[in-house]
Amino acid sequence: MEKICWAPTPHSYPLARHVRSPPIPRSTLSSQIRKMPAGLKLGPYRFYFYSHEPNEPPHIHVDRDCASAKFWLHSGELANNIGFSPKELRKLRKLVLDHQQLFLEAWYGWFGDSNR
Repeated sequence: MEKICWAPTPHSYPLARHVRSPPIPRSTLSSQIRKMPAGLKLGPYRFYFYSHEPNEPPHIHVDRDCASAKFWLHSGELANNIGFSPKELRKLRKLVLDHQQLFLEAWYGWFGDSNR
């Protein structure tokens, strides 16, 4: 039986550029990350946020195949998870923390920094 996956809404648009795993040089991504709420592809993972979530604290969504998770950007803590194993969540949290500054810059660049 074929597995049916959640499909992204029209509000999320992945970047066309695929980037190798961390650490990613700021010079490589600074112009790309400003285009969020698009996303960032790291290996099999797609990191993104939605343009219609400005009333929540800064966070990032992560998808791979049929799995999806959400991490708070300031603490790196997991907000919710559908389908990722504990081992993979630890790896994702590390990726979120490794790129925390870039994600926060993209968040505040998109939504403004009045709520910092």
